[in-house]
Amino acid sequence: MKKMLALVLSCIMVLAIAGCGGGDNAPASSSSSSSAAQTGGKKIGVAMPTQSSQRWIADGKNMKEKLEKLGYTVDLQYAEDDVQAQVSQIENMITNGANCLVVASIDSNALVNVLDQAKANNIPVIAYDRLLMDTDSVSYYATFDNKGVGVAIGKYIEDKMGLKEGKGPYNIEFFAGSPDDNNAHFLNTGVFEVLQPYLTSGQLVCVSGQTSFDAICTLRWSQETAQKRMEDILSGYYSTGKNLDIVVSPFDGISYGISAALEGAGYKVGQKWPMISGQDAELMASKNILSGKQSMTIFKDTRILADKCVKMVQAVLEGGQPEINDTTSYNNNKKIVPAYLCSPVPVDKSNLQKELIDSGYYKKAELE
Repeated sequence: MKKMLALVLSCIMVLAIAGCGGGDNAPASSSSSSSAAQTGGKKIGVAMPTQSSQRWIADGKNMKEKLEKLGYTVDLQYAEDDVQAQVSQIENMITNGANCLVVASIDSNALVNVLDQAKANNIPVIAYDRLLMDTDSVSYYATFDNKGVGVAIGKYIEDKMGLKEGKGPYNIEFFAGSPDDNNAHFLNTGVFEVLQPYLTSGQLVCVSGQTSFDAICTLRWSQETAQKRMEDILSGYYSTGKNLDIVVSPFDGISYGISAALEGAGYKVGQKWPMISGQDAELMASKNILSGKQSMTIFKDTRILADKCVKMVQAVLEGGQPEINDTTSYNNNKKIVPAYLCSPVPVDKSNLQKELIDSGYYKKAELE
């Protein structure tokens, strides 16, 4: 009987220890509790523009994961390019007690009033990859070097088409981003800084004559809008046998619309198919580069950008100073917003493996 009683008591003790240990989940739970304690359970509102572009999905995912790993509670919202929806989402974040806001705007001018509400409630605001204009309620800006993106596109065309060596003339058409996105203006400035001399010399010829920002901008960076404009250009200016050699596109989604219009007009990849640029290194764009449908894209590693922004959030909420590398470039008409600029990387067939696959951004199988 004594032996039986000892055996029963031993089993009970083992079960009790196992129950308290929590098995394999115990370390994660302890770590999570510790992180939450360090951050005081603070809430971060993350307002993203749309899930129609792969890059914004990746941005939101990276941001949420990194913030939650630090112990913050994250309210991630996508407005699907509906300006009023984004205003309402940010209002709700403020009402629900957000301690900091990270905002990638659809139309920043429409956010001025709601950002004033954030300031009135002592909530710091960080602009994410799109500068918040006409407000003094923004604290910092995390982005890529947007003018540098345009310069990189321009220099790629300059190099690959042999413009410095005097080659040409080439027929070229230009597309720009959304007029309500300050990034689009910076990018377009960078493109023309490189290519304008070749337009002036006649090595590049814009047959449509459409070179002003107002003429070439694409509201909401829309693929459908870009496709329609490209179709109009092809039917109006290239129907008499002229060949289009280069298309400057500021975004992969716009590049898809351009390619669809070209195919509709009878252009074939590998047969006088024009050079087409892009931005964001979306999965489809990467596949198009490998197939020859798109010439290049600008890789903006959202993992790096999210990391820099998360560190900004952490510094602001802990009373520290975030890392800044630009204090002069981004005037939003109310203030010069201190910024951290990440470096964009041009990608084509020659370095796609290194930049996108070897870095772990995509798996090789995803591109097959």
